[in-house]
Amino acid sequence: MRPFVYEHGGERLSAVYGDGGGGPGAATAVVLHGAGGSSKGRLLPLLGEFGAHGCHALALDFSGHGGSSGALRESSLRRRFEQAVALIDARVPREGPLVLVGFSMSGQTVADLTAHYGERVAALGLCAPAVYAGEAWDVPFGDGDGRFSAIIRTPGSWRTAPALDALRAYAGRAVLAVPGTDAVIPAEVTEAVQRALTARARYTRLELPDAGHQVAAWLRDHPEDRRSFVRAVLSRLGGGGRPATRARPAEQVPEGRTAADSRPL
Repeated sequence: MRPFVYEHGGERLSAVYGDGGGGPGAATAVVLHGAGGSSKGRLLPLLGEFGAHGCHALALDFSGHGGSSGALRESSLRRRFEQAVALIDARVPREGPLVLVGFSMSGQTVADLTAHYGERVAALGLCAPAVYAGEAWDVPFGDGDGRFSAIIRTPGSWRTAPALDALRAYAGRAVLAVPGTDAVIPAEVTEAVQRALTARARYTRLELPDAGHQVAAWLRDHPEDRRSFVRAVLSRLGGGGRPATRARPAEQVPEGRTAADSRPL
């Protein structure tokens, strides 16, 4: 992994990039950390695992985190999305396939990126993901007692989250990693994300029964679970994360169900 600094919107964003050796057609795994004191540092082993499977790998510290400049209270969901887009557009070959992985708050960012990049997104990995009401997207995070906190603490505000619409529309590979104990993300949010992903995606739920909400730290410290997660995300993709030829629909439906119809696109 090679560190570098990328300037965007008056901020200096600390980032890392790794060439997995899969060649120019290989997918790039973009791995995004969560909120609070999170940073890309705990993601490095996961980036290395994607590299071992032939993927390029990219991660950044959002402004106000890790080695990046800026104040966390001035950041927002929109700024996180814009910083990720700027970095992807600068470092990933145009039209190169993307594997998007997000932890906690970055579940929202992954959904935003999925809507933005469309068919370029070959696979998703969502780990204890959060989604938020649309009205929260532009609001600065503040210090925990401002408008953003008021919006996200409103009971049921997440139910109309645009992120759920983006995940329902997604038809690629998707893995939802669910910790056994999550004191941050309500179970009903996790189930709503699962329902959205089962609408069209080739979906797998990966249970981590001994993990808590900090799934990134868990995968850092548990190599076998880390390998299982990456293998699941890249399942049904070719070498280097290249989208493989789709199998017959009948081979993709859950056990005990049948394919009613199919049509070429």
